Amino acid sequence: MGKEAKSIAFYLSMLLGFGLLMYFIIQAGQLHQEGESTILLENAPQTFGEGFKAFSVSIKGHVQSPLGLILLQIIVILVTCRLFSWFFTKLGQPSVIGEILAGIVLGPSILGYFFPEYLDFLFPSESLDNITLLSQFGLILFMFAIGMELDLKEIRATLKKTILISHSSTIVPFAFGMLLAYFIYGLYADPQTPFLSFALFIGIAMSITAFPVLARIIQEKGLTKTHLGTLSLASAANGDITAWCLLAVVVSIAQAGNMISASFNILFSIIYILFMFFGIRPFLRMIGNIYHNHEVIAKGMVALIFLLLIISVYFTEILGLHALFGAFITGIIMPSNLKFRKIMTEKVEDTALSLFLPLFFVSTGLRTQIGLLDNPGLWLMCGIFTIVAIAGKFGGTYFAARIIGETQKNSLYLGALMNTRGLMELIVLTIGYEMGILPPTVFVMLVLMTLVTTFMTTPLLSFISFLFKRQEKKKQERKKTASEAFRLLLPFGRAHNGQTMLNVAHQMFSEGEKQLDVTALHFTIGTDVSPLRLENFEEISFAPILSGAAKLGISIKPRYQVSNNAAQDIVSIANKENFDFLLVGAGIAMSNNPEDIEANKFRFSLYNRFLKKIKAPESWAPGSLLRDKTKQFIEQTDCTVAIFVNRDFTKTTNVLVIINHLDDLFLLDYIPTLLKNSARSVAFLIKTPTSHPDYQQVVIYIHEFIDKTPQTTILSDKHITPSLFNGYTFMLISYPTWDEVSETRKEALQYMPSSLIIQNKKF
Repeated sequence: MGKEAKSIAFYLSMLLGFGLLMYFIIQAGQLHQEGESTILLENAPQTFGEGFKAFSVSIKGHVQSPLGLILLQIIVILVTCRLFSWFFTKLGQPSVIGEILAGIVLGPSILGYFFPEYLDFLFPSESLDNITLLSQFGLILFMFAIGMELDLKEIRATLKKTILISHSSTIVPFAFGMLLAYFIYGLYADPQTPFLSFALFIGIAMSITAFPVLARIIQEKGLTKTHLGTLSLASAANGDITAWCLLAVVVSIAQAGNMISASFNILFSIIYILFMFFGIRPFLRMIGNIYHNHEVIAKGMVALIFLLLIISVYFTEILGLHALFGAFITGIIMPSNLKFRKIMTEKVEDTALSLFLPLFFVSTGLRTQIGLLDNPGLWLMCGIFTIVAIAGKFGGTYFAARIIGETQKNSLYLGALMNTRGLMELIVLTIGYEMGILPPTVFVMLVLMTLVTTFMTTPLLSFISFLFKRQEKKKQERKKTASEAFRLLLPFGRAHNGQTMLNVAHQMFSEGEKQLDVTALHFTIGTDVSPLRLENFEEISFAPILSGAAKLGISIKPRYQVSNNAAQDIVSIANKENFDFLLVGAGIAMSNNPEDIEANKFRFSLYNRFLKKIKAPESWAPGSLLRDKTKQFIEQTDCTVAIFVNRDFTKTTNVLVIINHLDDLFLLDYIPTLLKNSARSVAFLIKTPTSHPDYQQVVIYIHEFIDKTPQTTILSDKHITPSLFNGYTFMLISYPTWDEVSETRKEALQYMPSSLIIQNKKF
């Protein structure tokens, strides 16, 4: 008997022996049952129907248990927030807008108004404390991550340039808010709330800028490494530090009741901050220099950092500064070593953003009762809050930027960006609400103001861009007129694809009449990615193409952006910046990579089985390039577009050119450069029917070209079959011809070599 047979025999014997033993134990144990146990046994379900009824009662009990209820709440919250976030992202808005609205929809304003019984079932009042507590942990982690995103070295380096903008964008709206509080205090504030506390909270609510949202908008707009982007981020960072320090003072005063009592809170808070910066920070700097990669940052080190975070949060809470200020300070004093910060951000941010923060949005939404604004006067007051907030932030930033010499366009951009409030504002409002300083009506007004000022940022930036569009277009035209280079835009997804496509561009264009000017473009999809992590993504994505460029002796311009709609952004860049040529990959639709083939099979199967039945568009399944996302490039881009199909590309050694129409003859313009670089032979397949009016002209033109160009021939066979592609390493074909061939010779094209499908737009 073999080892495998012995193992099976032992396994079966063990199951049988111990199964019998457990059976006899149960039988013997049941003889000792007395009292209630016997009654319960007698009352146990005897039929299938009774069993199912008992099962239903059990399920209901588990659903309504504290653990079951909060798990159900989290599921509903996460799904709703992701759906709203996805929808508003598609509209070009920050995802935080969708998440805030998701919280309001799940609260008494929408769900509670239309379906009060479901709100009572899903969010009973006794369960709200659990959501609030969990959301507070999420905010602590979030503020810790925000602190880590702020680089004190960069802030100090840009302090002279940004101090006027950042402080004007904080002090002016703060003063406007306090002035507004003076007029509304008697109408809206609780009589027991001191005026000083109320006025200070209204002021701080007007002066907050949402650094995370602003950073992600700048990333999405491709402004990260520009003068405007750097100035905006530095100003927002300076302003955020100032605003949070002001908030700490405001909270201290509000909790102490007056300045005399608050002075002790502020004194000990200053001691705490000095200890964190001059006692803990040097120790952390040493740790950061030693522990700065995944290999050496063990659980013990992570536990130490989290312990430090919790201790800091605890001290700021008992000092009356609020726990979130402690998390923010701990993030700021983290080691300046970027690798260390990236690793810690990865460990914190995903959990905080994906799991806990949606709970905070819903917790805020459950407090936001829009129905409290039940008359025109209250809605007018809400509008006044919004106007004052915009005037203070936008106006203060704009005039400060103009004073330091910024252009009118940059000043308007800065005003629009600094006016973004988002999540940071909600945190401030929640603190004020929980302390009883902001009454429910004012809280609702300020939440709506937050939504409006955050929502308006992206449309306002587009409007400003539109106002200066003619001026920018003239600049681009002057640049293009002055440039003698052939400007090629090369967007790529996977890192290794970038290097391959650069090889194609080199062999197609590097020996042309004009010097080749390549801009390599890569997007990270999703604008809610931390700036700290983006640097790592950029480095990894561009490493292969930069290495390939160095080997080929090509100077390329790397360009990295985040986007929620990469295809639309590629079209926009190609058109606005007047590129001559757009080279894009075909994606997985025609790939011969085994993983891509498997993905295609799955997508086809999914489409045919389910999506086709509901008449979903064919673009949801891989097919001809006409139905693929590249159709958007073909139709909307002003320059010539080429779609590269990668079939283990190495060199354009033996080239096949398919000609079907007179308009396809533009492909001949690329042949001389290919022959100069790497092509040894070029063969033309004339697919034009002899009865077609263009046939004679096509044949004459190609014969004339062959007579003048050595290493070129005409194929006698006009049929596209799998055997046609034997021996060829590269194929050139126009997009209209590909559109026809891909419908009639789809199976044969599975055997084609690497190909370039070109839509000519030279007029």
